[in-house]
Amino acid sequence: MSEITVIYDGQCQLCKNSISWVSKKLAITALDFHTADLAQFQLSADQCSREVFVVTEGKRYSGANAVAFLLKSRGNRVLSALITLSGPLGRFGYRWVAGHRNSWPVKVLSHLLKS
Repeated sequence: MSEITVIYDGQCQLCKNSISWVSKKLAITALDFHTADLAQFQLSADQCSREVFVVTEGKRYSGANAVAFLLKSRGNRVLSALITLSGPLGRFGYRWVAGHRNSWPVKVLSHLLKS
């Protein structure tokens, strides 16, 4: 498999726990957008503050599509397919989680990923 670069919010606990969880089964290069050279990926801090990005094989995925790509690559094909096939619902779910990082459901999810 080619190199997978994940550009994420290194100040978000859910994001950090997610990166750690993914890294247990998938080799990735994880870059905190706060300190990364975003220009090399043609991204802005504003874009990266709203959603995660995955760059691999000359392709770029963001938000729910990036999560689905990582899950599939990690071996979680069913969950990846659910996110992909749910279309607008999966994208809405991603945006809700990203916008409610300090809510108790997101904190529970973060804790589960850490376990």
